[in-house]
Amino acid sequence: MLLQRVNNHNHQLTKLGASRRFFIKTGLSACTLLALPAAYARKPKTPVKQLALLNLHTGERVKSVYWEKGRYIPGVLRDIEKILRDHRTGKTHAIDLRLLDILQLLYSRMGARKEIQVISGYRSPETNKMLALHNNSVAKQSLHMQGKAIDIRLPEFSLAELRKAALSLKVGGVGYYPDSNFIHLDTGHVRYW
Repeated sequence: MLLQRVNNHNHQLTKLGASRRFFIKTGLSACTLLALPAAYARKPKTPVKQLALLNLHTGERVKSVYWEKGRYIPGVLRDIEKILRDHRTGKTHAIDLRLLDILQLLYSRMGARKEIQVISGYRSPETNKMLALHNNSVAKQSLHMQGKAIDIRLPEFSLAELRKAALSLKVGGVGYYPDSNFIHLDTGHVRYW
């Protein structure tokens, strides 16, 4: 008899606990639903992404918003691909959008005002092979051939400052070439040299 009373009491407590949990969950859900419109109203507008590039070999420039309203702009991407083409062969290649975003993030983090000077963007396999024959620092399977790498400098900052900022992003590869006055950026795994 005593055991049955204890079981009944435990059953009632379980029901009470379940109803208490139900009440709390329901209340929290209602609060969340009420708060959503306010959270969306405070949500900051997505900024545009813009790049200013100067190809040092061709003298060509582009300064354009390449991303806005949540999407990349195809016409501007084609303009950027043209600027970043292999200047030796004239061949273009799709540029990895992550590379553009890394450039934009670096430019923004540095507080840069002048154009990014491009030493090398896309490289055709022919150009890469020729360069690798004459320079053992050129990778035979370079990410430049996939539109995933770029060599740059920013004239308003020292190369050491630019390298430090690029490393702080902790994305992709960062190569430091002080004798040639540029840094290399790519969308490969995080590494530096």
